[in-house]
Amino acid sequence: MPRRVINRSDLVVLVGSAIAVALAGVTRYAHVGTIVPFVVAAAAVALLASLVGHSVEQLGDRFGAGATGVLQSALGNLPELFIGYFALRAGLLGVVRAAIIGSILANVLLVLGLAFVVGGVRHGTQVFSSHRARTTMVLLVLATAALVLPSVASYAHTPAEAHEGRLSVIVSVVLLVLFALSLPASLRRGHGGSALVTATAANGARAADASAMEPGPSEAPRWPVSLAVGLLAAAGVLAAVVSDWFVHALQPAVHTIGMSETFAGLIVVAIAGNAVENVVGIQLAARNQADYAVSVIVNSPLQIALVLAPALVLLSYTTATALTLVFAPMLVIAVVLTVLAVTLIVIDGESNWLEGATLIALYVIIGTVFWWG
Repeated sequence: MPRRVINRSDLVVLVGSAIAVALAGVTRYAHVGTIVPFVVAAAAVALLASLVGHSVEQLGDRFGAGATGVLQSALGNLPELFIGYFALRAGLLGVVRAAIIGSILANVLLVLGLAFVVGGVRHGTQVFSSHRARTTMVLLVLATAALVLPSVASYAHTPAEAHEGRLSVIVSVVLLVLFALSLPASLRRGHGGSALVTATAANGARAADASAMEPGPSEAPRWPVSLAVGLLAAAGVLAAVVSDWFVHALQPAVHTIGMSETFAGLIVVAIAGNAVENVVGIQLAARNQADYAVSVIVNSPLQIALVLAPALVLLSYTTATALTLVFAPMLVIAVVLTVLAVTLIVIDGESNWLEGATLIALYVIIGTVFWWG
């Protein structure tokens, strides 16, 4: 009996995305207060991010595992990229900087913590590749260090402080070149390549590493290529439109609720644009595929540091507001402490529910610190 092209899970994603986008459009132009448009637009962004990931998964290995991984990397953060760009156009520099750091924190604290809790409660102590985790975390430490060095130069009042714009552009170009250098090996079919290739594939690691995992985390593709590509294109266009609505609703909602713009960027924007896509990592941990779960979740913040943040810096020069990589001191402290703490937790190749609860607790504490600014 042939499998259905569209199953119930597909319908939930497709219909949910369509309804959320329609409601976001209605609330954008109707006078329904300040909170409702913000909440609905955030939900629409999250569902569109899920649709992008769902569509790329349905491409399967048709273009090669490596190429599919690169495609997932390029498209997985589209909603967040659009939100950042429109926020820059609106002059919300603080929100954009906080969202960059918040995306890293949401993945390595909230999503990884939830994966450890779910996997630990269901299966006890879970074991994953300590070598892969160690390699990935070292790369994350190095990428984070490069990302915050302009901030350190500014705090230390070095001669580079007066040139923070040019320094940020140079750092961004170096990080993007590093990512580009990994692409040829990433495009090879099958598993292989350097650790850097695996790391920079970000969410696409779920495709690039698939041949090394047994059993595989997902079923064979059901959608024809035309449907998957068409939905990807539609989701990309809609993500751009809805991201504009989300940014338009952001400031009024922030003032009404009483949260700071930093908190909005650090928590709300980061979760809406990025973390929902990585729920797959939690599902993998629930299936006792801890190695795969850690790879998917921890690789995502590398995408933020190596691609998303540098891209926003360069794109900012097409707006009236130039973005630099000089973050507020508390943001730098939060991301550095977080990366070091997560490195210590995952480097032994084991996880349990208590470690996951600790990561979630740290995320809640950091979010509370930034509620007031």
